[in-house]
Amino acid sequence: MNKNDFIAELRKELNGLPDSDIERSIDFYREMIEDRIEDGMTEEYAVSELEAPAEIAKKVLSEMSISKLVKAKLRPSRGLKGWEIALLILGSPLWLPLIIAFAAVLLSVYAVIWSLIVSLYCVDLSFALCTAGGVLQGIIFAFGGNSVSSVFYFGAAAACFGIAVLLFFAFGRISAELISASKYLVLKTKSMFIRKEAA
Repeated sequence: MNKNDFIAELRKELNGLPDSDIERSIDFYREMIEDRIEDGMTEEYAVSELEAPAEIAKKVLSEMSISKLVKAKLRPSRGLKGWEIALLILGSPLWLPLIIAFAAVLLSVYAVIWSLIVSLYCVDLSFALCTAGGVLQGIIFAFGGNSVSSVFYFGAAAACFGIAVLLFFAFGRISAELISASKYLVLKTKSMFIRKEAA
């Protein structure tokens, strides 16, 4: 793929984003390719070293704020006529609560994901604290002369430590998946506000 093909593909992938962001991204990657060519790379090799246009578009979308996308989406391509304004005003008791409810549901799902992550690590922390408590109680009973209770508490502390370590790695993996899900949710929400136009 040469530079022009890459730029055309990138422009197609970025289609629907605000024009200023499209041109900024196109200029950035065009300049990057030209710099690599000046450094002695062939045009095809310079292009092959870049990410795929679809991946670049995802990255640009993830870095863009939702408010900017909403403004670009809601900005009319032409002036509104009087009857359109009247319909918007008369229909607001219907569409405004629906938009607010949709935003509240999205925010709630996002909050639940992060609350779940915090809850998982609180469970793990409780096992770690049980480990410390078991060791402390075992030491107290050892100095008190009750060796049976001391052994029991040291054993319980060892079990809690093992569970805490296992849960730490398991919860780390689960948290990574939940964070990935939250990023996916944000990207999907942003992609709903992209105004797709004919290429």
